[in-house]
Amino acid sequence: MGKEEKKAISPTREEDYSEWYQQVVKASDMAERSPVRGCMVIKPWGYSLWENIVRELDDMFKEVGVKNAYFPLFIPLSFLEKEASHVEGFAKECAVVTHHRLEKNADGRLVPAGPLTEPLVVRPTSETIIGDAFSKWVSSYRDLPLLINQWVNVVRWEMRTRIFLRTSEFLWQEGHAAHATEKEAMERTRLMLDIYARLAEEYLALPVTKGRKTAAERFPGAVETFCIEAMMQDRKALQVGTSHFLGQNFAKASEIKFQSFEEKEEYAWTVSWGASTRMIGGIIMMHGDDDGVILPPRVASSHVVFIPIYRSPDDKPKVMEYIQKIAMELKSSFYCDRKIRVEIDDRDTGGARGWEWIKKGIPLRVEVGPRDMSQDSVYVARRDKPHREKISMKRDFFVKEITNILDEIQNNLYEKAVSFKEKNTLQVDGGKAFYEFFTPLNKEQPEIHGGFALSHWCGTGECEAKIKEDLSVTVRCIPLEQEKEKGKCVCCGRPSSGRVVFAKAY
Repeated sequence: MGKEEKKAISPTREEDYSEWYQQVVKASDMAERSPVRGCMVIKPWGYSLWENIVRELDDMFKEVGVKNAYFPLFIPLSFLEKEASHVEGFAKECAVVTHHRLEKNADGRLVPAGPLTEPLVVRPTSETIIGDAFSKWVSSYRDLPLLINQWVNVVRWEMRTRIFLRTSEFLWQEGHAAHATEKEAMERTRLMLDIYARLAEEYLALPVTKGRKTAAERFPGAVETFCIEAMMQDRKALQVGTSHFLGQNFAKASEIKFQSFEEKEEYAWTVSWGASTRMIGGIIMMHGDDDGVILPPRVASSHVVFIPIYRSPDDKPKVMEYIQKIAMELKSSFYCDRKIRVEIDDRDTGGARGWEWIKKGIPLRVEVGPRDMSQDSVYVARRDKPHREKISMKRDFFVKEITNILDEIQNNLYEKAVSFKEKNTLQVDGGKAFYEFFTPLNKEQPEIHGGFALSHWCGTGECEAKIKEDLSVTVRCIPLEQEKEKGKCVCCGRPSSGRVVFAKAY
C-alpha cells in the first residue's frame, strides 16, 4: 500500500467539518476576521467572486425591469415602529446610533456627546425607509409597478458569527416592488424566487429546493416568504435567497397609496427580495474538498492561472513571452458572455505556487516550461480532478477548447452536488424514524446527521416548536413542486396533507 497523500487543509471535512470550513476560507485567501467583533474583511480573491455574482444577478434583475437606486444607511427608529411585527422581528439584531459626535472628558478620553433627537437604526433591511420613498413616488396606477433594487451593506448584530455565513455586517442586494394588484405582486414574488434558483443552479452549481416558509420562519411583517434551500456537504441546509410577499402591511404602515383606474384610492401591494454574501459560503461548503475551495467557472474569481516553469534565469524571458501571447488570446475570448479572466504567477516560490492556486480553487492551472514550448504545448490541470492529474495539450487546441473545458468543470460540480443532495434527501415517516434520522452519524461530529427529511407535519406551531427544541431541526420549506399526499405528522400523529423539508440549518 502506498503512502497516504497529504491534504492541504487540516483538519479534513471528515475530521471536523466546521473547522475545515474556517481553514478553507483562510487558505483560499478570500476573507479574514476584522478587528470589529463579528465583521469580516473580504480580500480581493473573495471580493472578485462577489463581483461576478453581482454582475450575473444584476443583469437578471434588469432583464425583468428592476432598476438600481440607493437609500440611506440610517433609518429613524420611528420608521421601524410603524410595522409592529417587523420591528419585533429585528429588535434584537439592531445596531442603534444615539449620538452624533465625540468629545474628550476630564480624563482626556473620547466619549459620546450630542445626543440625537431620535435614535437612528443602522440598516438591518430597508422596507420601512424605502416604503417612505415609495409613498412620495406613487400617486397613480400609472406609477406602478415600481421596481427598485439596491446593492448595499446591512448590519444585524449577530451573537454567533462565521465568515460569509453569518456576520454582523454583510453585503447583499435588496429588491423592493410596489404593484397595483395582489396578483401582480405575487407573480413578482415568485419571479424573483425563480431568478435566485436560476443563479444558484446555473452559475453557483448549487441545486436548490424552492419552497414556502412556515409562519414561524417568515420574514417579519410578510404575508408569505418563499425561499431556495441548498444542501451543504455536512447535510445542513443553507438558505440562499428569499422573496417576500408583503401584502399591504408595509403599504399601510408607510401610506403607499395610489389612485386606481376607477379613480378609487387604494393601498399598493408590496414585495421584497434579498440575497447576500452567504452565497460565497455556500460555494465553499458545497464544492470544497480537503485541498481547498473549488470555484464554479461561471462565477470564478479567475478562470486560468499560468505558472511558468524554468530551470535557469535565461529561460524565463522566452517562457514568459510564450505565456503572454496565449494569455492575450484568452483575454480577448469570451466564456458565458464574459471575458475570460487570466492570472500569470511568475513568483519565484517553486512548487508552493501550484498549491496556493489549488487552495484558491481556480478552475484551470497551466504550467509552461521550455520542453512544452518546444512541442508548442501546455500542461493543464483541472481543479475538479485530482491535483496530480495533468494533461499535455497543444497550445492551439487549449485556446480553442478552453470554454468547453470550463463548461465540463461547471457541469461536473453541479452533477456531483445534485447526486449528493438526492442521496441525502429521504422520505421519513413515523416519529421514531424521524428522530433517528437526525441522530449524529458519529460522536466526533455531532452536527452531521441524515440530511433533508421529507416528512409529514400537521401544520401546527406546537409541533414545529417541539421538533426545533428537541433536535435543533426546523421546517426549511414547504416545497412548491410536490403533490398533496395524506399522512401523519411525525411529531403528534395527527393528519397531514403533504410533506415538508426538515433539516438542521445555518
